[in-house]
Amino acid sequence: MIPIPSGVRVWIATGHTDMRRGMRSLALTVQESLKRDPHAGDLYIFRGRRGDLVKILWHDGLGLSLYAKRLDRGKFIWPSASAGAISISAAQMAYMLEGIDWRNPQLSWRPQSAG
Repeated sequence: MIPIPSGVRVWIATGHTDMRRGMRSLALTVQESLKRDPHAGDLYIFRGRRGDLVKILWHDGLGLSLYAKRLDRGKFIWPSASAGAISISAAQMAYMLEGIDWRNPQLSWRPQSAG
């Protein structure tokens, strides 16, 4: 898991991204398309057309990192907007990376009584 410091914002780049792109190209996308600073410490998440692969771009103050995750089954839940970026919490990102619907997570079981 990515060690996210408090105060760091997580951004989902809406739409599809060419997953052949590397960290320099994705940083340029953050700068030019999303109009944000890729070196400010925020996380930027990109998803490919098929929906089973995401790449996360993060500058930790020392250098740029690129993380990738591919789901064996299913697809990552993604916003329907086609341009721009949407901010989510670190907890929502954790749900998303596990393949859980981060927009409305549901508890799978809740106790009915204490005894």
